[in-house]
Amino acid sequence: MKIGDLAVNRLGFGAMRVCGPNVWGPPKDRAAAQRVFRRAIELGLNFFDTADSYGPHVDEELIAEALHPYPKGLVIATKGGLLRPRPSAWDPDGRPEHLKRALDGSLERLRLERIDLYQLHAPDPKVPFADSVGALADGQRAGKIRHIGISNVSVKQIEEARRVCPIVSVQNEYNIEDRSTEDVLKACEKLGIAFLPWYPLGAGSALKSSRVKKVAKRLKASPAQVAIAWLLARSPVMLPIPGTASIPHLEENVAAAQLELAPGDLAVLN
Repeated sequence: MKIGDLAVNRLGFGAMRVCGPNVWGPPKDRAAAQRVFRRAIELGLNFFDTADSYGPHVDEELIAEALHPYPKGLVIATKGGLLRPRPSAWDPDGRPEHLKRALDGSLERLRLERIDLYQLHAPDPKVPFADSVGALADGQRAGKIRHIGISNVSVKQIEEARRVCPIVSVQNEYNIEDRSTEDVLKACEKLGIAFLPWYPLGAGSALKSSRVKKVAKRLKASPAQVAIAWLLARSPVMLPIPGTASIPHLEENVAAAQLELAPGDLAVLN
């Protein structure tokens, strides 16, 4: 599928999980975290999603340590606009001056001159949304950003952002148990914008679903594989980014891309 002019495989990798507990601080075993990233590349994943708030900063540093110089065709997407003053806090900061500093910090940590996909992590209710998106457009004009995405947004905010600059992706929470942003997914389909569902397994809720378990049993697959396969079947613009700090779980997730759901399976799951 395409994100702007970038070709990526239908399944990506959410890098957040390799950080310490609560996505705070470094992992207990830094070398093991780097092995997860390298294994993801070996398995053919060529889209990695991260953010400056993961760690904070740790996740981007780990990606660069593990993979730089980056293999040809790897698309690294990161995000700015959330602050982490403590482990339990995810505070929006969409001020243009903050986003410009955040962008420069991500470039330095990822050892890049230009970020393929830079996303506004969340709207800041204290800052006009167009001003936040405008800061990213400034970064794009300066050659620091190739493509711009937005996250945790409504259909109205997609329309507002597109009046400022081209938008190639939207990242919202979406999974088989939480379809509250279905209207955003439909808008992305209409516009040809990639939709990145975060929490694709619903923080585990999808794995407990009786209908998911039923289909998994029939297919001799894991519930996680069925939940990911459902997302892939749900929409041609869907780019799931399941994350893990475990190589066995990573391999299990990647195998979901080969899982074919029959019409009867989809009828149960839908």
